[in-house]
Amino acid sequence: MKKLVILKTGATYDNVRARFGDFEDWFRAGLGTDLEIHVVDVSAGEDPGSPEEWDGIAITGSPAMVSDREQWSELTAAWLLKAVRQSVPVLGVCYGHQLLADALGGVAGDRAQGRESGTFDVVLLPEAKSDPLFRDLPEQFPAHLTHQQSALRLPEDAVRLAYSDNEPHQAFRVGTCTWGVQFHPEFTAEVMRAYLETQAPILREAGQFPEYLLTKVREAKASAGLLGRFAEFVRTRD
Repeated sequence: MKKLVILKTGATYDNVRARFGDFEDWFRAGLGTDLEIHVVDVSAGEDPGSPEEWDGIAITGSPAMVSDREQWSELTAAWLLKAVRQSVPVLGVCYGHQLLADALGGVAGDRAQGRESGTFDVVLLPEAKSDPLFRDLPEQFPAHLTHQQSALRLPEDAVRLAYSDNEPHQAFRVGTCTWGVQFHPEFTAEVMRAYLETQAPILREAGQFPEYLLTKVREAKASAGLLGRFAEFVRTRD
């Protein structure tokens, strides 16, 4: 059985974790049972070993900010650069997406519009039609989002795969087996609602309307399937 490592880059809100578990639990559920899955908490200083020890790498979201340049984050970025150069399949989600873009020569930082949270439509670009992970997705699909930073500029050799009204870089690929997605394929609608309820005070302070955002939360089955497709890519890759 092939081995995949989940690089845990932080933890969700305490009240959300008490009800639903943490990032790695949601990733495990989406990746399925056909891989030997390990969790390494890089934000706590755990060592993932050498990239070539793994057949696949998934990177979670985090409350941390890539632009803060924390030591564990910078070490992880350097490690990911090695993994990409060694053609180990990588999927970065939210913070993982931003960290990956930054590590490969792009730029991650604060969004001019501030925090974005809720369920929004993601639109695929023509380049996604031949992409191993995205080619079977509908041209437009709902996805769960919560982020204050973004990949502001993609690496020079990145292929942009998807966008949304408020986020030009929803997904990208570098080479043949490195992907970043800003949205959260591991979130369920229940988790998204819990996030909006928890974030309600800061959203109101920013002039947003969490009650309205809650009415727009819906299932996001197409985006949720991305983790399973990545797992299948890893499992069947020679």
